[in-house]
Amino acid sequence: MANPLYDTMFGRYSGAQTVFLQMPDGRTVTHDAFQRQAARYAHVMSAAGLNPGDRLAVQIAKSPENLAVYAACVQSGIIFLPLNTAYTPAEVEYFVSNSGAKLVLCDSSAEALLAPIAATNDAALMTLDANGSGSFTKKAEGQPETFVTVDRNADDLAAFLYTSGTTGRSKGAMLTQANLLSNAEALRDYWKFTDKDILLNALPIFHTHGLFVATNITLLAGGSMLFLPKFDMDAVIAALPRATSMMGVPTFYTRLLDDPRFDRDLVKGMRLFISGSAPLLAETHRLFEERTGHRILERYGMTETNMNTSNPYDGDRRAGTVGYPLPGVDLKVTDPDTGEELAPGEIGMIEVRGPNVFKGYWQMPEKTKEELRENGFFITGDLGLMDADGYVQIVGRGKDLIISGGFNVYPKEIELLIDALPGVKESAVIGAPHSDFGESVVAVLVPEADTTLETSCIADALRETLAGFKQPRCYAVVEELPRNTMGKVQKSTLREQFAHVFKGA
Repeated sequence: MANPLYDTMFGRYSGAQTVFLQMPDGRTVTHDAFQRQAARYAHVMSAAGLNPGDRLAVQIAKSPENLAVYAACVQSGIIFLPLNTAYTPAEVEYFVSNSGAKLVLCDSSAEALLAPIAATNDAALMTLDANGSGSFTKKAEGQPETFVTVDRNADDLAAFLYTSGTTGRSKGAMLTQANLLSNAEALRDYWKFTDKDILLNALPIFHTHGLFVATNITLLAGGSMLFLPKFDMDAVIAALPRATSMMGVPTFYTRLLDDPRFDRDLVKGMRLFISGSAPLLAETHRLFEERTGHRILERYGMTETNMNTSNPYDGDRRAGTVGYPLPGVDLKVTDPDTGEELAPGEIGMIEVRGPNVFKGYWQMPEKTKEELRENGFFITGDLGLMDADGYVQIVGRGKDLIISGGFNVYPKEIELLIDALPGVKESAVIGAPHSDFGESVVAVLVPEADTTLETSCIADALRETLAGFKQPRCYAVVEELPRNTMGKVQKSTLREQFAHVFKGA
C-alpha cells in the first residue's frame, strides 16, 4: 500500500531545487524545501497526538506555511479542514464541534477568542501567523526533515470542506484522496499545464478553487505559483508579466478591466486565463478579449465535486456556458421531480457522477442519501441544460444560493439569524446583481406589528455573528413578503423587485 495523493503530488520532489512558490517580496520556496517543511510539521502533529483519520482545522492566513500544513496532513493521513478566515468565533465553534477536530490552528490575534472553543471541544490550539511565526512553527524547529509517509488508500478521506445548506446547518463534505487526485490529473491534462507553467494564484486557499484546483494542478505539473496573499491590483499587475496562467473569479477580471495598466502588452506571456466560482458576464468576455486578445476559459465546480465541466482549451470557449463535462465525469440533466433524464436543450437539475464526486456528508447519512443516488450520481441543486453541441449552461441555482465575489452565501443561514432579532416578524434574503461581486446580499424584512425596524441595528447584530461576505449590503423593510397560493415566499418576485438595487455600485 502507499499514499497516492502524497506520492504523486509531494513525495516525488525530494531534492528538487526547482521553485514551487514565488512571493511578492522576491522570496522563493523550492519544491524540496517545501517538502522538508511539511515533514517537520507532520512531526508536530504526531507529537500532538493526531493519528490518521483525525481532523485538523485551520483558520489562518494564506502563506507557504499554510500550504505546508496541508501537505503534512496528506503525508500523515490527517484530514485537512480549511476554514474561511472571515468566519466569526461563533461560526468556527460549529465547525470544530461538528468535525471533532483534535487540533485547531489559528492566527495569534484570534487565540484568546478561540481558546475557550478549543478547550470545550477537547482540541489542542496552536498559532500560525501570516509571516510564518507562531507556536506551531516554534514546535517545528529542530524536528526531522523527513517523515515516514502514512499508508492510505485512494478511498481514504483527505479533507473536509464545509458547505452550508438551506436549513442553515453547514455540511461537511468528505473528500477522498481519489476525489482530489483524479480531478487534479484531469484538469492538468485538459488545461495543458506543464512544469513550464507559472500560475498566478491570488485566490484564498480555504476552498476548492485556490487550494485543490490551483495548488494541486501546479504540484502535479511540477510548475510554480506566483503566490499572492490576496487580490491586490498593484501586486497582480506587477506579477502578470512573469506568469503564464491565472485562475480567478469574475471579480478579478472586472477589476483588471477597470485598470488602464491592464493591456495586451502586459499579458503577452500569458497562455491561459481561467474563471470560476460565479458566472462571468458575456460583456466581460467581450471586453476582455478586445483588451488582451485572450478569451477567458470558464469552468463549473462545487465543494462536493471539485470541477465537473470546462470550456475547451482548444476550441470554442462559449460565453454563457461552462463547457463540456470533464473526461471521466458523467453529467446529465434530469426532471427535478422524477429524476428522469431530459433531452438536450431542456432545463432541469444537473447531476454528476465520477471519481471527483465526494464520499458524503460527515455524520449526515440522511442528507447524503438525499443528494447521492445509489447509482453514484450527485444531485447538484443547480438548474441547467446541455445544448445540442454538448455545452452545459447553468441557468439558475436551486436552494436560492447566492454567489458573491466567488463565495457561497446561503440565505437560510442569514434569515434564521435575522428572524431571531427583536422586532422582526420574518425575513427573506436574496441575491441581486452587483457589477463587482457578481451578486450581493439583500435582506427584505417584515416588522412585527406596531414596530419600527432600524436596519442599522440589524446590521450591527449580524456583524457580530456573520462573516463579512455574508452580510447584507442592502436592507429593505416591507409590509409583507410575496407568496404563492401554497404560502411559499416568492423569491423570484423579490429578485425582480430588487434587481437594480446595486446598479452603479
